Amino acid sequence: MATETVAKPRSSVRVGVQKFGTFLSGMIMPNIGAFIAWGIITAFFIPAGFTPNTELAKLVGPMITYLLPLLIGYTGGRMVYGVRGGVVGAAATMGVIVGTDIPMFIGAMIMGPLTAWIMKKLESLWENKVKPGFEMLIDNFTAGIVAAIMAIFGMLVIGPVVKAFSNGASAVVEFLVNNGLLPFTSIFIEPAKVLFLNNAVNHGILTPLGTEQALAQGKSILFLLEANPGPGVGILLAYMLFGKGMAKASAPGAALIQFVGGIHEIYFPYVLMKPIIILAAIGGGMTGIFTLVLTGAGLRSPAAPGSIIAVFAATPADSLLGVGLSVVLAATVSFLIASVILKSSKDVEGDELGAATSRMEAMKGKKSSVSSALTGAGAGAGGVAVLAGPVKNIVFACDAGMGSSAMGASVLRNKIKAAGYPDVKVTNSAIANLSDSYDVVITHQDLTERARPVTASAVHVSVDNFMNSPRYDEVVELVRSSNAPADASGAATAGTAAPAGTATATAEAGTAAPSDILVADSVVLQGSATTRDGAIDEAGRLLLDRGAVDSGYLDAMHEREESVSTYMGSYLAIPHGTNAAKDHIMKSAVSVVRYPEGIDWNGKEVKFVVGVAGVNNEHLQILSSIAKVFTNKAQVAQLEAATTVDEVLDLLGKVND
Repeated sequence: MATETVAKPRSSVRVGVQKFGTFLSGMIMPNIGAFIAWGIITAFFIPAGFTPNTELAKLVGPMITYLLPLLIGYTGGRMVYGVRGGVVGAAATMGVIVGTDIPMFIGAMIMGPLTAWIMKKLESLWENKVKPGFEMLIDNFTAGIVAAIMAIFGMLVIGPVVKAFSNGASAVVEFLVNNGLLPFTSIFIEPAKVLFLNNAVNHGILTPLGTEQALAQGKSILFLLEANPGPGVGILLAYMLFGKGMAKASAPGAALIQFVGGIHEIYFPYVLMKPIIILAAIGGGMTGIFTLVLTGAGLRSPAAPGSIIAVFAATPADSLLGVGLSVVLAATVSFLIASVILKSSKDVEGDELGAATSRMEAMKGKKSSVSSALTGAGAGAGGVAVLAGPVKNIVFACDAGMGSSAMGASVLRNKIKAAGYPDVKVTNSAIANLSDSYDVVITHQDLTERARPVTASAVHVSVDNFMNSPRYDEVVELVRSSNAPADASGAATAGTAAPAGTATATAEAGTAAPSDILVADSVVLQGSATTRDGAIDEAGRLLLDRGAVDSGYLDAMHEREESVSTYMGSYLAIPHGTNAAKDHIMKSAVSVVRYPEGIDWNGKEVKFVVGVAGVNNEHLQILSSIAKVFTNKAQVAQLEAATTVDEVLDLLGKVND
């Protein structure tokens, strides 16, 4: 697998602001649809709207006062600590809502993630220490108590502080507008866009203030300070006429994506290729803002993405002319400045665009979702993996996230550690729990297309078995070529933690497997089944007999097998239930059935069938043990030759000692 890598980015204030801005954006962007819904209802039904309606206008106030902040608080909490974090984040957000008389978006951005983080830290103190049967009681009361305390804290402390900040920021904006200084914000906003620093200002300040302003005045100029597509399309039009090589050839497609699709980052490489062109973006941005100030135009809700369609959809009737002029004039000025720069400078070689795209991705911290429009390749396209930095997080994803993926993660984790990269985190997850925060995603070949949409920025690797796929060596080589040499101390310093809900499979050497997960009664040396389905039933009945599962789980094991094979390689299959079948599991257990003569498993020979039922992560250590055994040919031979159950338990249960 050929790889193209970008030098490891250095830590800096810019990177910190990027991460902060991305986090803020992550709270706002999923809820843009709700902002637009509020904007449409406002535009039509308030007294000054297109079709005034007193009854329907009653939706406007509750939506902006309660719905939007609660959605932001929930989303922020969920980003930190999953659904439970979202629930307590939303509950705590009610405190800042009730404690003030302004739309509390900034307060929601504080209370949502803060409350979820506090609960996460508290629960880590007694993790794995709660007696079985009391987990739900402890979890629910912890969430309730934390949410109640934080709601009161938000009402009495955070709300008034945020209101004071909001009033101060509004005064600054009003000062800039009254003194004709607002256009000069483009001097900061346009370079910030290219450096991916704009989200912190746009979603942290401009969107909340703009929404507050729109509530009072019916529209806000602040929504267009950053979202105006004019400056970007002007630059791309200049490249269409006066650019050279690949830059000229790719500019028309990039212009369509930027202007209609609203993906502004598509033009960033054209600026990075010739940094002085940032003057064109600044000039266009200042012109657009100046036009809005002169005409008194604005938008009634955020335009996200910054498409010309989204811009006009959010434009009230009295601002259509002003907004249209701001886009056209911004594009014109940007085009003229960029044209002069291009015509007076030396020719630009085609491959410089590819280099600029790589620099853009390095600054962004991950692969751009639209870079293929410029370079002609995408993640995994043509077998080429393109990385914008070192590999830090690898995830194995399967349907349930508890069987196949756990063993695959264990195998690759050992290979990567042996290669000298202990800081690379290898986790496993159900596909339903994936997020776009991984560098590499490994799935069974039948599941790859399900994983791609939610992990678009990652390199995807498809395998046909999880135990001994030759693709693992390719992934190790990818890590080796992408990462700086591992620290001599071997300390694990990897970056982003796996998302909430991801099974981390952290069982490592030095700890014996839990004795109550694999027991002698669940090991059969001479299985009686002769078919795949019969073997699944045999392994499943052992779990059922132990009271680990109910009969519904056996049906789910067959359902899982019909969707994706659980064949792992090395004569091993690990049938287990679907993700939806977790309610049928009473306790974690593993069963082992040996078939000395072998069973046909979808065309593969299987001699060992390991039935798996797992609650939380309790079964992962034994799976890690099993994975280590079945990647060792000598130990597989020992299992084949074993004459007693104790020999099997000794190999599978104590391999981590």
